[in-house]
Amino acid sequence: MTIGSTTMRKFAGVAAGLLLGAGWSLGPAVAQQVTGTLGAPDATTTIDGRQLPAPDPKFGGVIRNDALQSKPWWAPRIVPPREAPNILLIITDDAGFGVPSTFGGVIPTPTMDGLAAEGLRYNRVFSTALCSPTRAALITGRNHHSVGFGVISEQSTGFPGYNSIISKDKATIGRILTDNGYGTAWFGKDHNTPAFAASQAGPFDQWPTGMGFEYFYGFVGGDANQWQPNLFRNRTQIYPFDGKPPGTWNLITAMADDAIDYISRMHQTDPSKPIFIKYAPGATHAPHHPTKEWVEKITAMHLFDDGYEKLRERIFGNQKRLGVIPKDTKLTPWPREVLKEWDTLTPEAKKLFIRQVEVFAAYAAYNDHEIGRVIKAFEDIGRRDNTLVIYINGDNGTSAEGGPLGTPNEVAFFNGLSELPVDVQMKFYDVWGTDQTYNHMSAGWSWAFDTPFDWFKQNASRLGGINQNMVVSWPARIKDKGALREQFLHVIDVVPTILEVTGIRAPDTVDGIKQAPIEGTSFAYTFDPKNAKAPSRHKTQYFEIMGQWALYKDGWLLSTKVNRAPWEAFGAANPDPLNNQVFQLYDLSKDFAQADDIAAKSPQKVKELREAFLAEAKKYQVLPLDASVAARIVAPRPNITAGRSEFVYTRPMTGIPQGDSPSLLNTSYTITADIEVPDGGAEGMILTSGGRFAGYGFYLKDGKPVFLWNLVDLKRVRWEGPNVLAPGRHTLTFDFKYDGLGIGTLAFNNLSGVGRGGTGTLKVDGEPVQTITLPHTLPMILQWDESFDIGSDTLTGVNDADYTPPFRLTAKLNRLTIRLDRPQLSKADLEKLEAAQATAVDGTPLTRVQPGPH
Repeated sequence: MTIGSTTMRKFAGVAAGLLLGAGWSLGPAVAQQVTGTLGAPDATTTIDGRQLPAPDPKFGGVIRNDALQSKPWWAPRIVPPREAPNILLIITDDAGFGVPSTFGGVIPTPTMDGLAAEGLRYNRVFSTALCSPTRAALITGRNHHSVGFGVISEQSTGFPGYNSIISKDKATIGRILTDNGYGTAWFGKDHNTPAFAASQAGPFDQWPTGMGFEYFYGFVGGDANQWQPNLFRNRTQIYPFDGKPPGTWNLITAMADDAIDYISRMHQTDPSKPIFIKYAPGATHAPHHPTKEWVEKITAMHLFDDGYEKLRERIFGNQKRLGVIPKDTKLTPWPREVLKEWDTLTPEAKKLFIRQVEVFAAYAAYNDHEIGRVIKAFEDIGRRDNTLVIYINGDNGTSAEGGPLGTPNEVAFFNGLSELPVDVQMKFYDVWGTDQTYNHMSAGWSWAFDTPFDWFKQNASRLGGINQNMVVSWPARIKDKGALREQFLHVIDVVPTILEVTGIRAPDTVDGIKQAPIEGTSFAYTFDPKNAKAPSRHKTQYFEIMGQWALYKDGWLLSTKVNRAPWEAFGAANPDPLNNQVFQLYDLSKDFAQADDIAAKSPQKVKELREAFLAEAKKYQVLPLDASVAARIVAPRPNITAGRSEFVYTRPMTGIPQGDSPSLLNTSYTITADIEVPDGGAEGMILTSGGRFAGYGFYLKDGKPVFLWNLVDLKRVRWEGPNVLAPGRHTLTFDFKYDGLGIGTLAFNNLSGVGRGGTGTLKVDGEPVQTITLPHTLPMILQWDESFDIGSDTLTGVNDADYTPPFRLTAKLNRLTIRLDRPQLSKADLEKLEAAQATAVDGTPLTRVQPGPH
């Protein structure tokens, strides 16, 4: 039975002696806590946590020749320290400082507002400027390069700071808390599984459940169609939206439902066990997919009718009135050279842009509402008082990856189409934000939503990319209700904060592997009102994303001047990003919004901070610096297709992600299907990869063979056989001859080999039936949240006019073969590329290459 605190203290000395002898040593910070009678089934104990998992204790009972003369003994169950709180760690996506109403935004976020009123607001919380890197830092307490996430997982390269692999010497907070007796779960976005380890072939050690989280419900990649996501429960793909009418099932609500169910189940099963939840919704990353009801609510408010410059001014005024920024904060000028002023836009463009932003705002408001439901679940079980809620607004600044004009299809941006004309986009006006779009808004709104700062996600040298905000609520502990904290914090500080407030130490070893030090600094000291104005304990922090970098040190910020807008991803990369920069200097203690560059007045400070950045870069695996963007999307990786040129399949299968399937981009290829058509004919999908927003399909339609390329939902090129296939055995072939040099040019900082044209021929039983030449092909990526499927089509189809998924193949598939004939660079090609690279290094700008369909 469980015993009272007085008796428990009486037993503590005896218990400690017994467990010390068994190898469970006491930590220096928190005394071991034991409940119940040791050896009894109800006994519990904390551990010192130096070694995870904790070693099994020595058997404490008695063993004789017979059971009646023996004494049983059970090892005590491991529990966290007494009064350890539940923890709800929330991080939203692609949201700048000026998004939530809590920090002056016009988008209503009442859940965040309520938490701020009962807790604390923080206005100097820093991210890394990009999704995967911030999230890796958040769950490990280490800098993003230290844990292999210098960029997103889809851009990983073969260097320790960039390989997208969280090494075994850097255990996550999920693993630490699990081994110390917490229940742990991860909901929503997982952008920390390598793209080359996302298939059912594994390995699974880099999936949430492999990184120490006991339960996972969410999607593995960087974003997802919220209406039809690539959704997993633990390691199994699930399709709860199948059969639901369009627009009635949405992941934002579904993951809240699943989290509420998890909270209730855990509490009903073991009310004494605290839980830790990482809650990472897809909002507000593109695609912006709110429900119709939320779009109507926001539209009725007319928040954006006067344009993005006025919005920026309004947010700035709100921020000063709320006191979340200093009264003397300056607003930098509108970037006319980058973004058109609102008054210069056509009426049609204004109408489109307002639609874009209303859908974005609805997505943010909808997400905040569903987060409120999850928080209420802790109230419903009576545990809200001792629940620590950390609500971080954005893993980076607002995204500008829709370009100046926005886009109905974000996949188009990643293939070099960053400025679709307004008249093209207006065709999607009435379905904007539905399952018919993979939408993003104009970068003008993104600039405004980063107020009082400038620039965007990806821009690691500007506060618009890295300065987030946060609220923290813990009713049992935080009494300085509604107050503001202005200390410098970084997402790497979250793990040490959680460890401090739970009384759990960082382990020395996990699974026998010595652990690297935690690199963050706890901010638990800020919970105490007496430390409201205390100096920040986090003194130095570097930032680097794709060659743009900065260094914070004791209030100073050295920044590289932005030399590339986020939508300019296809130019030649800066060959020397460490030195080939314009350096800017800011005193953030006097200049909150990074508005006054004083580099010219302080050359010695610039020199000092440049040297300090290099030291940090060497310390945390930032080197070698790489300013390439799009080129890294198609860089070779050690996936299960690496080095293979032939792939053979003899039975249907679905769900292979893009990063683990044969890529038909930038190469010649031949697809051959050996099928048998039954009496009465056949239809259905033979092979597909991608979906509604980019991909290809090889299928039977009305008994005729079809091969189709979906070029980012703007153009579909269709090869079709003239005749219905007769019953019996047939060989169907699609052969494509690529005209470009391939991805080998990327090694020379040159994109000329990708996205080139080629000629495709469809053959039936060896006879050509249709040949079409494409002037351009997709250079970079298919729709990443759709899979490579054989025998049917999961999620969305590549051509809604032809079929509706799953569109199962009714012919018998005997054999499907894919052969790749990747381009090889000739000696002459190499000489030309080397000469061009040398010219670039000498300082002559390389010609910008814009691959892809035009």
